[in-house]
Amino acid sequence: MALTNVNNNGNVADSAQPKKSQNTIVVPSKDDKKAYVRKILDDVYSALSIKGYDPVNQIVGYIMSGDPTYITSYNSARSLICKLERDELLSVIVDYYLTKGNQ
Repeated sequence: MALTNVNNNGNVADSAQPKKSQNTIVVPSKDDKKAYVRKILDDVYSALSIKGYDPVNQIVGYIMSGDPTYITSYNSARSLICKLERDELLSVIVDYYLTKGNQ
């Protein structure tokens, strides 16, 4: 049996009602998401370069296979890239290539 708090007015007390969030949910814009993905790709590229890997081949290997061991753990590059879905990465790369790569 569940206990319910009732105040003097006969209404259910606040403690028993779900709390409404006072924070507004902000949905990131498409440009914000692209910038976020781009920053992660830049960081991963840099970490792979520093460690002596071919960054393009390693990133392509990760995107194609989904195996995070293609990405070095140096500077948290592996955990950064795993925050993103592979289709998000590919979408940003293709978008960049088609819109800015041909200029």
